[in-house]
Amino acid sequence: MKRFLPLTFLLAFLYNHAAAQDNTSFTKDGVTLPVINTGNNTLIELIRADSTFGFNIAVASFPAGKKLDWHHHPGGQILVITEGTGYYQEKGKPRQTVHKGEIIKCLPGIEHWHGASQDSAVTYMATSPAQKGPTVWLQKVTDEEYNGK
Repeated sequence: MKRFLPLTFLLAFLYNHAAAQDNTSFTKDGVTLPVINTGNNTLIELIRADSTFGFNIAVASFPAGKKLDWHHHPGGQILVITEGTGYYQEKGKPRQTVHKGEIIKCLPGIEHWHGASQDSAVTYMATSPAQKGPTVWLQKVTDEEYNGK
């Protein structure tokens, strides 16, 4: 029993240390994944499409008031809102407010933008098939579009 006591203390320390962390660290095979800061958001690529799995998966975090430009995905995209409140808008439609737990399906080729609301950060997991091509970036979102006018 005495041999397991130090191991028990070590495991308890590691568990409490991990539980005290405010952010999630994603890993692949035990190696922390790189974080890319684009100026508007932080993006962690969890999975890049390969010959077996033809889709990308990433986690993006936006501070309040930050957003992406208009864009579209040739193969579509699914967003799973995991924290906070944000906005999503398709070209020609009203801006939607999205919340933690909601899922957005961006159809292939549909121009849209998404980001955080004015008062809340937002985090989401995004997946998109890569076979039909990368994201196509378009013009900036205007202040009127961002403010829902």
